Amino acid sequence: MKKFARGSLAALLSIGLLASASAQASDWPSKQPLTLIVPFGAGSSPDTMARAVAEEAGKTLKQSIVVQNKPGASGNLGTDQIAKAKPDGYTFGVSITGPLVNNTVIYKNLPYNPVTDLTPLTLGVHQYNVLVVPASSSVKTLADLVAEMKKPGAKLNFPSTGAGTVSHLAVELLLDRVGGKALHVPYKSSPDALTSLLSGDTQFAALPPVAVMPMVQDGRVRAIAAVAAKRLSFLPDTPTVAELGYPGVEGSGWIGFVAPAGIPAEVKTKLNAALTKALAAPEVAQRLKTMHMEAAPTTPDAFGQYMAEELQRWSPLIKRLNLSEN
Repeated sequence: MKKFARGSLAALLSIGLLASASAQASDWPSKQPLTLIVPFGAGSSPDTMARAVAEEAGKTLKQSIVVQNKPGASGNLGTDQIAKAKPDGYTFGVSITGPLVNNTVIYKNLPYNPVTDLTPLTLGVHQYNVLVVPASSSVKTLADLVAEMKKPGAKLNFPSTGAGTVSHLAVELLLDRVGGKALHVPYKSSPDALTSLLSGDTQFAALPPVAVMPMVQDGRVRAIAAVAAKRLSFLPDTPTVAELGYPGVEGSGWIGFVAPAGIPAEVKTKLNAALTKALAAPEVAQRLKTMHMEAAPTTPDAFGQYMAEELQRWSPLIKRLNLSEN
């Protein structure tokens, strides 16, 4: 009888805890503020996007959303803090390709596992790279560039924002596809990479639109292709690498929303609804447009599937280029 009583008590306690959790999920968000962690500094692309979306999403949730910048370790530090937050929906965050995909291959001892420790909420925006050359270059088209890449003894250099970043890997993917050669020269930032392009130290680059579009517009560099599957809204007359004969060669510095693993399903649904509604809001879309970002709201499952596809795209390349830690 005592064993039965203890078992019954344990069962009742379990039922009570489940009921309490369910009630809390139904009431969410009943307290404020919500915290949105950004693993990069103030003024960065993820930070600017997150603040625009958070302001609008807060209206739907009827709670304020406070942005906390937690930069460091290529975004791994802040992403780890999202993963280790209490899974009640009151803390979530944004992160990017590196911490959510590439860094799982590059870093040997990553302190979190994006697949098991994080819950995808929605993809936020795409920032497809733009393939550019200096305005003075004799290269006018992607076909011209490919021909240069394939010349015997080709001595082309291309910059990036760092080894293993999308601006690096997208070019390596193209080189693989065309059987061409070019030397990678990593820099600390897009402005540094563009400076090298304008000075003649490098000859072409695939860089984020927020960095290259001002120079495309003032005529200092020429856009020869979008590293994307479909044309970009802000470069409607520029063909994509895919339509020029190289489907599958894509390079997006995307930003997405994630939460700690284990958040209640009802909370995940509410967060996804508020965030996707915010991304579709005209005023948010306009702010994103000024940064040359393209909103890409999705379901949580679709975002999770996209990250898996990105891992399949970049992992073999990262390993072949020996970018992983020993």
